[in-house]
Amino acid sequence: MKRDCTVDYIEFPATDLEATKSFYQDVFGWAFTDYGPDYTSFEDGRLTGGFQRAASVERTGPLVVFYVYDLADAERRVKAAGGRIVRETFSFPGGSRFHFADPNGNELAVWHDAA
Repeated sequence: MKRDCTVDYIEFPATDLEATKSFYQDVFGWAFTDYGPDYTSFEDGRLTGGFQRAASVERTGPLVVFYVYDLADAERRVKAAGGRIVRETFSFPGGSRFHFADPNGNELAVWHDAA
């Protein structure tokens, strides 16, 4: 596998690390490793990243988009885990997606292809 010049790690701010870990474990099944009281690292099976404790969260960066096989089920899991839908499901050429806010206020999206 080519690793040179690929995204290797992604980091998010988090106001509540315990709520963050619970949310992403419930919705996406991520595994976490804590590195002190202010940082936790995640592994989703393909990509790794982390959450750094922050006083507040503002949406200022790129939008991270997850792929799922079942969009309706993903939306149900997001809501059940305490996420907030910030843009209802919409279609675009090739698929559909919705945007949600995690417990910290980070905005992310979930999509599924039309196939």
